[in-house]
Amino acid sequence: MIKSKSAKFGDWIFVIICVIVGLICVLPMINLLARSMSSTDALVRREVYLWPKGINFDAYAMVLGDMKYIKAFFWTVFLTVVCTLVSLTMTTLCAYPLIFQDLKGRTTFNIIITITMFFNAGTIPNYLLMKSLNLLNNPLVLIIPASLSVYNMIIMRSFFYGIPDSLRESAEIDGASYFRILWSIYVPLSKPVFATLALFYAVGRWNGYSDALMYMNNKDYYPLQLLLYNILNNINSIEVATQEGFSAPGLSESLKAAIVMFSTVPILCVYPWLQKYFIHGVTMGAVKE
Repeated sequence: MIKSKSAKFGDWIFVIICVIVGLICVLPMINLLARSMSSTDALVRREVYLWPKGINFDAYAMVLGDMKYIKAFFWTVFLTVVCTLVSLTMTTLCAYPLIFQDLKGRTTFNIIITITMFFNAGTIPNYLLMKSLNLLNNPLVLIIPASLSVYNMIIMRSFFYGIPDSLRESAEIDGASYFRILWSIYVPLSKPVFATLALFYAVGRWNGYSDALMYMNNKDYYPLQLLLYNILNNINSIEVATQEGFSAPGLSESLKAAIVMFSTVPILCVYPWLQKYFIHGVTMGAVKE
């Protein structure tokens, strides 16, 4: 099929837009990488843009040479994996029953669950709730409160709706239980939505620090983002003192860039492993029963 000139022009416009959006996303990361590997003098003179000048790995040596960074990194990895598994389990167990038309109180459950998306008790009541549950300074406070997202549950429930009812009905005729149907039919057919929600939950937990900031005083359980948040605040304080003649600002700029790279790159590496499921999820909707 030969495309018309207007169609080809539209394709080029689309390609140009994609390239521009890609550059907008990639260039800041390249700039951060260049700053984290540049010398102090080049940073002070503001000569670093997209390529490092005066290659220097002192900032990475400071980050990787301190065991508190390494400990916080592995604790955050463990926390992210556990939170993702728990959240996917809770989301599945909440979404699966709501697809059954004969579930008693189904409409009421949907309304109650949806209301929580629009109304929140607030910071102080949440803190008092965590205190009454004895979760303050407890690692479980970083897992239990965020174990279910109503928005993600609705996404999974909508995906379950797209699975043909005939598969479930045939399994029921064969005597399969509800959990057997979930495990043998819905879970294998829902890899795209599981991969998508796993990424949502993993990124949310990896980047999260506000819950630890409010509920945790034990520094041994600080996630990486909270540790780096405190470090960046300390660096900013040093930069204020620099204006009064204290130290040089170049190292702090390099250290901040190295900290951001250290906390961002690991979660970015997760996406390529899940990309095929995103593509499958997009194309799956085009297939009709």
